[in-house]
Amino acid sequence: MSKHAIDTVTAEFFGAFDNRGGTTADVDRIRGLVLPQGVIVKTGPEFTVYTVDEFIEPRRRLLTDGRLVEFSEWETSERTEITGDVASRTSEYRKSGILEGEPFEGGGTKTIQFVRTAQGWLISAVAWYDEP
Repeated sequence: MSKHAIDTVTAEFFGAFDNRGGTTADVDRIRGLVLPQGVIVKTGPEFTVYTVDEFIEPRRRLLTDGRLVEFSEWETSERTEITGDVASRTSEYRKSGILEGEPFEGGGTKTIQFVRTAQGWLISAVAWYDEP
């Protein structure tokens, strides 16, 4: 039951950025998936630590202003460990889209920390690394 719920939250998180076929990415749904005090970290040369709102707003602009279209990202593999009311997931993922008129593909690794709350499993932290 817990693994299935974590799979669902993870799929919803990845799906929040999808704007293929002219659909509007639903980045606001991230607020329902991540604790309000959650932390989101981008590693690499542009190391950045975000609050939930700091993470959502620039992605909303990028995914709705026409610069990034036909975008999606998806898990290609995952490993999930659940102990009581905490869980950790490491995901390999791929992404593709058209950025400023140029098709691109990429991928990387995300680690996602979950906690079981009265509302169910929620994300407490995300960190990701994009492959160069």
